Amino acid sequence: MKRLVLITATAALGIGGTAVAVSANTGAAATATKVAASSIAWSKCPTDVTGGSYLAKAECGQVTVPANYAKPNGRKISVAVSRVKATDTAHYQGVLLGNPGGPGGSGLYLSGGLHAWLDPAVAAKYDIIGFDPRGVESSKPALSCQPAYSDPVRPDYVPRTAKQEKAWLAKSKSYAAACQKKYGWLLPNLRTIDSVRDIDSIRKALGAKQISYYGFSYGTYLGSAYASTYPRNVKRVVLDGNVDTREVWYKGQLSQNVAFERNIKLYFAWIAKYDAVYHLGKSAKAVEKTYYTVLAQSKKKAIGGKVGPAELTDIFLNAGYNTGYYIPLAQALSSWVVGKSADDLVSWVSEGGGDNGFAVYNAVQAVDAPWPAKWATWHKDAVRQYKDGIKFNTWGNVWFNAPIHYWGAKAGKPLNITGKGKKLPPILLVQGTLDAATPYPGGVQMRSLFPSARLLAEIGDKTHANTLNGNPCIDDPVNAYLNGGSLWARKPGRTADASCKALPELSDPNPTQAKAKAAATSPSAKDLALFGGRS
Repeated sequence: MKRLVLITATAALGIGGTAVAVSANTGAAATATKVAASSIAWSKCPTDVTGGSYLAKAECGQVTVPANYAKPNGRKISVAVSRVKATDTAHYQGVLLGNPGGPGGSGLYLSGGLHAWLDPAVAAKYDIIGFDPRGVESSKPALSCQPAYSDPVRPDYVPRTAKQEKAWLAKSKSYAAACQKKYGWLLPNLRTIDSVRDIDSIRKALGAKQISYYGFSYGTYLGSAYASTYPRNVKRVVLDGNVDTREVWYKGQLSQNVAFERNIKLYFAWIAKYDAVYHLGKSAKAVEKTYYTVLAQSKKKAIGGKVGPAELTDIFLNAGYNTGYYIPLAQALSSWVVGKSADDLVSWVSEGGGDNGFAVYNAVQAVDAPWPAKWATWHKDAVRQYKDGIKFNTWGNVWFNAPIHYWGAKAGKPLNITGKGKKLPPILLVQGTLDAATPYPGGVQMRSLFPSARLLAEIGDKTHANTLNGNPCIDDPVNAYLNGGSLWARKPGRTADASCKALPELSDPNPTQAKAKAAATSPSAKDLALFGGRS
């Protein structure tokens, strides 16, 4: 998601395709709605949480929900919520609820985040709601299985021997066992459908007849599931960086590996373009060789005592997510290769921060849909992709998900997400053509599931879930839709209904510009967490 890129765009671009303001949501759902009474006990928000600075103007509370909706009178848990209230009550548009992705990403800050990122005139018309899904951070309980699990220095992701692979398997099994021991009573009820029901519980607690929804990354899967389950409770929906519902979740990891391989090569080419700045190689292949040389060095001795091969892979994975990381990561690598200083690379390593996001990520994906029962399938697919040259993130993705293989709760059937035959308002989908975390076909697939959806493609965009990030060609239609519910006419076939070009200053940042240099600082662990995890 957003909000690392500090370069601001000023020039507006036209939208390709037929930009006709049709299909406005008509009737009661499109008119100003009376502000409803909330049953939530609101109080001051915490600041020592993900994106805490965005909560300065917000109020927070807890919504009590059943741990198991099939047993509504049984054990209870609570979901943390935040709110920035509408100020333009004369043109009130109701509740706008956001989710940043993950699964496992904290979204409590999104009340203030969306309030800051949207056009002020639009934001003022909504009660903007953030929330931490069940099990996440400020919700109760907040999962944490082995807090030091990802602390440095971890084993090399790429196993060279059967013994090394067994070591990672043992580590993964131990993690799954710890989760089962602590939260076995809750693990079966961490499916996406449970969070869907939590959202409707939040809606009821807010006293709202309908909600609007803004989802990034995994949040698109959650939002589409909500619209599919509760179509009458939906007013407007923005889904940015859409999950391919055909690939939930194992196949999705394989597609990610291919997309991240492409994006890291694009990044190496970008570094080569500025060899006069970084001195890491004058061609993409030369930079790639430099990177893998450093990776090999880190296997022999962790850089700065903290950055082993697993840590280095994770650090540079960020460049595959967001071009806002291009400059600081290139500087960090150059500082080590050219200046022999490990400080910049080490500053990217976090430890001692717990494992809440990782725990919930595995918990949700493990029970949402079946994964291959035999480890031989996981191994075979990883070996095949690695031999095919898809080596940057293949094994890293395997071990990020490997605890699922040993999970203590059974997987359910994939959700049947569809808007067909249901009365839904126009839905706005946005997808970058070079998004690696949620590859472009996911947007086309999501559009096919909802006859009322319109897909806006951002051509050449390499940043994951890139709305509200400075491209007026993308952001203006989002604001206009949330303001009035209007979208373009839908085109026939499996295609985008409109398109924009990615802004050059965002997709190809120039490190020689003063503003870019000023922005080139390593983000904190909290900033990284705003990306909402792996999806």
